[in-house]
Amino acid sequence: MAEMTKTADASGKRGDEDLLSPVPDDDGAPFWRYAARGELRVQACADCGELRFPPRPCCPHCHSFADTWHLTNGRGRIWSYVVPHPPLLPAYAALAPYDVILVELDEAPRIRLAGNLVSGPDAPLGSVPPGRIRIGARVQAVFAEVNGVTVPRWVLERT
Repeated sequence: MAEMTKTADASGKRGDEDLLSPVPDDDGAPFWRYAARGELRVQACADCGELRFPPRPCCPHCHSFADTWHLTNGRGRIWSYVVPHPPLLPAYAALAPYDVILVELDEAPRIRLAGNLVSGPDAPLGSVPPGRIRIGARVQAVFAEVNGVTVPRWVLERT
């Protein structure tokens, strides 16, 4: 679940405080703690080593309840994306057009993380024109604080 906060500032512009924020549960809390340190980690089974996301209490491969958190290199490729028209939530209308991308991690191709493509670590949503987004484009994780939670976002890799 996520919650909404203020609707707009005095100028009518919406800021990050209006965006939905993740609410960490017990299984996913380590993901968010590592993100706050600028690390993209995914849960791994401590017995068979299989990487998994989203985090969950039991390994779907060997059924072990032992887990650890694997540090990734934060690199991947855009597997899919969407530019919502119109934005489905009022707080996002002022940010349009913005993208939501699905990133396939290099180190775990079965793991795909949703996020936003931005032009730099501190850039706002919508800072990359939708016409520049390509399936298969190489991306690197960056981190931004939204409503007190550090979330992964993505930038195009420089080639």
